[in-house]
Formats: sequence, C-alpha cells, structure tokens
Amino acid sequence: MATRKRSNHLSAGTKSSGSSSLIPWLGLAIIVILFDQVSKITVTKLFSYAESLSITSFFNLTLVYNKGAAFSFLAAESGWQRYFFTGIGLIAASYITYLLKRHSTQKLFCWALSLIMGGALGNVIDRLLYGHVIDFLDFHYQELYHFPAFNIADSAICIGAALFILDELRRVKK
Repeated sequence: MATRKRSNHLSAGTKSSGSSSLIPWLGLAIIVILFDQVSKITVTKLFSYAESLSITSFFNLTLVYNKGAAFSFLAAESGWQRYFFTGIGLIAASYITYLLKRHSTQKLFCWALSLIMGGALGNVIDRLLYGHVIDFLDFHYQELYHFPAFNIADSAICIGAALFILDELRRVKK
C-alpha cells in the first residue's frame, strides 16, 4: 500500500488519535463481516453443494467452495494454502488497523481500507471454520461463460480496492 503523508490540518474538536476515531472504521468492517457471514450461513442452509438457482438470465445463486484465493488460485494444492491465505488475511487486517488509526480523518481512504479488511476477515473466518471459502454469487453470459463465483466479502474487497485507487488518484491530483 502507498505511504501516506499525515494531514496536519485537523478541524476544531477532532481527535488526532485514539481509539474513538478508529471505532467507526472497525464498525464498518464488522458490518461487512456480519453481512458476509449471514449470507453464507443462509446459502449453506438452503442449498446443497453445487446446487444452483437461476435468478435472472445472467445471475444464479450457486453454492461452491474455494480452497484457494481469487479465481480459485492454488485451490488444487494439498492444503497448505488454507494457512497461507489465513495468515495473509490476518497480517493485512493488522496493518490496515494501523493505517486506519493513523489516518482516521481521511474518509475515502478509511472507507476503502475498512471494506478490504471486512472482506478479508470474512474469508479468513471461512478458512478457519470450514477449510475453504463459501462462494455463491454466479454471474454468467448465457451458458458460454461463467465468471468465477464469489461472495459478499469478495465484493467488499473489490469495492474497497476501487475506492483505494480513486483516493490515490484524488490525492495525486492535489
């Protein structure tokens, strides 16, 4: 992640540090985790593995498991990847917490990091509990192409990454 200069300009009454400025951002990450976990629990209760329900002509709900990372990267490995990706997720969450505390007044930056952290931890929870990530959102073009299935945590990570890029572009323009 890019190194950021700390803003010296704080409005009157704004705390420059402390846990109170961190709370909203951790709260956002927790909301992402809750939505992610509730959706995964719901889908696993309603569907059998690989069962699919067509919602529209381009979208299905389909219960699948991913032992790897994005796009099933390393999914066919012997199992070490579970611990590797869990470790990466926990290290990333720790670093993001540090960045959130340090830059808590930079709203877009913190939104981005909170979404990324919530998504990463949502998938870490799956790896710890089940040994794989539960995916169920299946977008496709007719029967010709299926985008790899994903979940709410993955969506939060992607949205967070897009916001992070937008924040960096805005910062560079200034």
